[in-house]
Amino acid sequence: MHPRRPFMTGKSAKCLTAICLLLTVCGCTVKYSFSGVDIAPEVRSVSVKQFRNNASMVNLKLANELTTKLKERFQSQTKLIVTDQMGDLQFEGEITDYAVSATAVGSDKAAMNRLTITVHVKFVNTLDEKKSYESSFSRYADFSSSKTLEQVQDALVAEIVEALIDDMFTKAVTNW
Repeated sequence: MHPRRPFMTGKSAKCLTAICLLLTVCGCTVKYSFSGVDIAPEVRSVSVKQFRNNASMVNLKLANELTTKLKERFQSQTKLIVTDQMGDLQFEGEITDYAVSATAVGSDKAAMNRLTITVHVKFVNTLDEKKSYESSFSRYADFSSSKTLEQVQDALVAEIVEALIDDMFTKAVTNW
């Protein structure tokens, strides 16, 4: 019986390992993203035009808050430069509805009220038209009828705006 010879000796094993490593590194790219953001490397900037307020009931702070929060989202979660106009990614929009309605009716009056905000957004990806969209987003928050809208408005608007920004951002730059 002959003694077994190793399949590869030290020098050839090192050479094969180096070649495999080189092919792995050069042959493919792996993109990890825990946030789901999928922005092409050639995209450098995003512009957000001031949202217009065309709702019949107007919250004077809302248009500015939507615009500012959308810009902040891109600054905090991407490496894109935020510009006022002509970005590679472009947002413009309008508030189309700002309304309060009764949701749960008690014995003789509404037990809960609902504040609903709807925005219409046009998103243009100048480098990949297939990713552009025009869509309406609507979100709401409920509050007790024992409180007036003025008492809860700031907190509700902040909550709803955050959800709307999530929707706009997700539809524009995530690949989920």
